[in-house]
Amino acid sequence: MSYQPRHPLKVCKHVWHALFMREAMARMSADRFGWSWILLEPILHLTVFIGVRQLMGRVKYIQGAEFIPWLIIGIISFMIFRDAMMRSMGAIRANSSLFAYRQVHPIDPVIVRAFLEFTIRSVVLTLIIVSLMFFGDYRGPDEPLLVIAMWILAWWLGLSFGLVVSVVATIAEEIEKIVKLLMFPLYMLSGAIFPLKALPYSLRDVLMYNPMVHVLELLRHAYFHGYYMLSGVSLLYPVQCALVASLLGLMLHVRFKSRLMSA
Repeated sequence: MSYQPRHPLKVCKHVWHALFMREAMARMSADRFGWSWILLEPILHLTVFIGVRQLMGRVKYIQGAEFIPWLIIGIISFMIFRDAMMRSMGAIRANSSLFAYRQVHPIDPVIVRAFLEFTIRSVVLTLIIVSLMFFGDYRGPDEPLLVIAMWILAWWLGLSFGLVVSVVATIAEEIEKIVKLLMFPLYMLSGAIFPLKALPYSLRDVLMYNPMVHVLELLRHAYFHGYYMLSGVSLLYPVQCALVASLLGLMLHVRFKSRLMSA
């Protein structure tokens, strides 16, 4: 009986499925909190920022939007970008033992980790929004399909930058520390937790180079029709950034594949 080689797409599917289950089990058994921390983290973020805003005596209202859904959208959307990027960064080194199997390539755990984050954060965001609609008397999104599209774009940006830093941080471990240090100021200056309209125009012009500013503004505008976006927001810019970073990441993975497999 002659041996029939499996189609490459079927091999890829089986590899990704196995890696996905492996990563999911690792996340579940990582510590005592396990999966519960995935839901608790954004809730704690929201509690802290709402509490601080209350202590400051600020009105809990954003022009054209309700404050709590506005804040939820910003925090969790940035989280999906951050987690897709940061967890992709360490994926190659964490799965280096699997490269002994010729079916597994360095790019596979990067993509699978990012997709796991997409799945987790999507479930969390859906649960929180549905809970607000039923128990908090808040409305749902005005344009659900556009909200989903911007949500996917936020994840794609995280994955695309994750493809780049996963190679660079594996070759030079010091880069990982630098990226982690930069993530907090990026979080604060992406408009995730406070409106950038309050900042001076000169600073706003600089922050517009951050593609996540555009994504968050577009996502909030899709959720609230009356929300006034920053001037200069563009859909094309974050898409171009994601495309360029994706192509650069793929080229780096091809160029340094042998070095990544021996890392």
